Amino acid sequence: MHNHRNGLKTAALFGLIWAVLLGMGAIVASYTRNSTFIVVFALFGVATTFWSYWNSDKIAIRAMHAQPVTEAQAPAMYRIVRELSERAGQPMPRLYISPTEAPNAFATGRNPQNAAVCCTEGILRLLDERELRGVLGHELMHVYNRDILTGSIAAAVAGVISTVGQMLSFGMMFGGGNNRENGGGNPLAALAMAILAPFAAMVIQLAISRTREYDADEDGAKLTGDPLALASALRKLELGTARAPLPPTKDLVNASHMMIANPFRAQDISRLMSTHPPMAERIARLEGMATGYRPY
Repeated sequence: MHNHRNGLKTAALFGLIWAVLLGMGAIVASYTRNSTFIVVFALFGVATTFWSYWNSDKIAIRAMHAQPVTEAQAPAMYRIVRELSERAGQPMPRLYISPTEAPNAFATGRNPQNAAVCCTEGILRLLDERELRGVLGHELMHVYNRDILTGSIAAAVAGVISTVGQMLSFGMMFGGGNNRENGGGNPLAALAMAILAPFAAMVIQLAISRTREYDADEDGAKLTGDPLALASALRKLELGTARAPLPPTKDLVNASHMMIANPFRAQDISRLMSTHPPMAERIARLEGMATGYRPY
């Protein structure tokens, strides 16, 4: 459903992050003279991906202290999500509200049958119903486009690379010389990989997250038929998250890529390290959809 170039970009970024992981395995295999490390790293990446994907809904909901709500408690939210789910031919997800003034929303779950959509109390107060509909359309498309799987794979592989980099650095500090004497690989290459690979993996992971946000914006606007409603919501969210940012704790950082707006203060995270594209670019794309012009 999404823009063809965005899909190709996501595939290319996935190829890069797996290349970094396998390249690290090859360096370690050369350094230790044991080729099984390549297979071990690949299997470790698959295992951690599966665990993250299966538990993605619990992780994000717990990080936001969200609670399930009934239709009587959130009638507008239920009405909008039911309408959009029926329009997409998909099952109704579980609905949650997070008791925080920080305006935001996210969707999670391993598939449409096990999905959850969460809004904060802040976003429900900030947006009118038309804007909320635009936001919920965006979040539902994250589920329908299987972005939770995409994000889980990227985060898990990046985590494996970071862990292996730390282990490799530790091993070189306490045993690097012996391997060189025994004919092992180049210790400088291993050290460079240990330092640079985790950083490269993190940058690629964040680039994947930003690409999926563009797709959810576009596909959500198509689902609601109202790109300007989402553009208006994003303008309000940019100001609202600046007024009421969340603290960048570990749990929230791990869940932040699922949220429609970056929940942290601008000074807490650079543009390069952001999980979200710039709001101005997202709004310009949505306005371009409404006028038939695509600014990219």
